[in-house]
Amino acid sequence: MEKDYQECMRYMQNAKNFLKAANKEGVVYNDVKYVRIACGTAYNAVLLALDAYLQKKESGKKAKPKSIEEYKARVTKINKKLLSYLLVAYDNLHLAGYYHGTQSVKTVQTGFDNAMSIINYIK
Repeated sequence: MEKDYQECMRYMQNAKNFLKAANKEGVVYNDVKYVRIACGTAYNAVLLALDAYLQKKESGKKAKPKSIEEYKARVTKINKKLLSYLLVAYDNLHLAGYYHGTQSVKTVQTGFDNAMSIINYIK
């Protein structure tokens, strides 16, 4: 799990570096391109952490989930608090940040905070 944790943290550091390039100005980021890259990278860190967590909790018996619905269903059976972090990370990072290119600093920060909460489960 330590190796998985370190890899997730590497992704998060890369995501933070991309956010710096997005030029935060007050409550918005100026460059949506870098926000999208940062949010996509942070969301990938979430998926890596969830894969490691599920593998440990399910004794490695099942294949990796293929959709967000499968992640939600499997996490729900194990840890409802982790599910709440996943839902916020999915909404803020994947949908708002990556797909829609939000410029909201608050939305992105909330997504990053929830991503870190998920990653800390595998620490």
